[in-house]
Amino acid sequence: MALSPWKKPLRLRAFLVLWRVAWLLLMPVILLYLWRRGRRDPLYRQRIGQRFGRHAACNAPHVWIHAVSIGELRSAVPLIRAFLDRGEQVVTTHFTPAGLREAEKTFAPEIASGRLSAVYVPFDYGLAFRRFLRAFRPRFGLVMEVEFWPGMITACRRAGVPLFLCNGQYPVKSYERDRARFLSPALLVPGFAGVMVKSGAQAERFRALGQDNIAITGEMRFEQPLPMPQLQAAGAARDALAGSRRVITLTSVVEWEEDLFVDLIGEMLQTVSRKAFFILVPRAPERFGPMAEKLEQAGIAYARRSDILNDDLELTGTPQIDVLLGDSLGEMYFYLAMGDLAVAGGGFNPRGSHNIIEPLSLGKPVLVGPEIWTIEYPAFAAIEAGVARQVTTDALPQAMLSDDLPTRAQIDAFLADHAGAVEKTLTALDRWL
Repeated sequence: MALSPWKKPLRLRAFLVLWRVAWLLLMPVILLYLWRRGRRDPLYRQRIGQRFGRHAACNAPHVWIHAVSIGELRSAVPLIRAFLDRGEQVVTTHFTPAGLREAEKTFAPEIASGRLSAVYVPFDYGLAFRRFLRAFRPRFGLVMEVEFWPGMITACRRAGVPLFLCNGQYPVKSYERDRARFLSPALLVPGFAGVMVKSGAQAERFRALGQDNIAITGEMRFEQPLPMPQLQAAGAARDALAGSRRVITLTSVVEWEEDLFVDLIGEMLQTVSRKAFFILVPRAPERFGPMAEKLEQAGIAYARRSDILNDDLELTGTPQIDVLLGDSLGEMYFYLAMGDLAVAGGGFNPRGSHNIIEPLSLGKPVLVGPEIWTIEYPAFAAIEAGVARQVTTDALPQAMLSDDLPTRAQIDAFLADHAGAVEKTLTALDRWL
């Protein structure tokens, strides 16, 4: 694919200069950040050479997929499988240890056979990316979701490597904010060789920012594989812990919602006649301990998953509890499968909701808060189809106990209507390349 010329207006040139200067000045701060995070997770301090793009040279060109963390990696899994089925050599890059671990866990056989490499993404400056590109010689790169890295884009342009945005979106609040700024990441959009976006609304935003190569491919998370061992273990755990109570899974709860949900659970356990059991899953692992302290202080009977379930998700005891605290990573499907419905975290604070596709893929109805601008697709479509419901904080308790829930047939029909993102992505790439 011959890359079209990238015209850089003066303000984009200024943005790129400031970005390079910022990396130069802030490098000690970034290294200190990784060292401090390494106190809790040693993997932050390891493989530092990869952060500077240092790798042994590979024998064959690779397909490169950048998935910054665990969520982006999971959405990319079906696409990565498709490339591997085509016989491609694949390299995945990640910024967080969570994303790196998930890749190593998911693709362990492919890594062992040398068909896939999972590494840290280089720091976002030219020399680091030049080293990375020389080592893996990518035929093209795919950046998942909404990641605009100036150093990455400019290095790929100079090396003649087509770099595409995949499963892309530009959330409306970010889009409006960035368009209003003189210097912003929105200026980088024309630097991509093309973008594959989730919806028509997203396509219009990228077109308005100067990108001409656009394909509407849908949402790849609809095609994530389901971890059957987790689903099989969920039934026994639910029966033992919750009995006949309605089970409500609060997913990806962010720090700014913790007090809200702890207070709500406490009030419901005290005042609502219909009995409920709650599964509370914090978004970030560093919040596992603080969340346990808040449940303790509220006098709520709870247990941590790590204390009552073994590595095979089998119960080691049957405590009398009202809340299971999900203090583990990579087991969201287990927590969702236990529930009768899910509440998507993030949507009850201005930072925006986390995605609703995992519960829907299991046939679970979803409640979302007022702030769904981060997941407008597929949230608006799911609400219109009646498989998700948007509620205020005050209305949440009643909605969690309502019998007016969508059927599994309704949810399956919605999923079928929104399938096919991987095939559409491959088709767009084949056309462009």
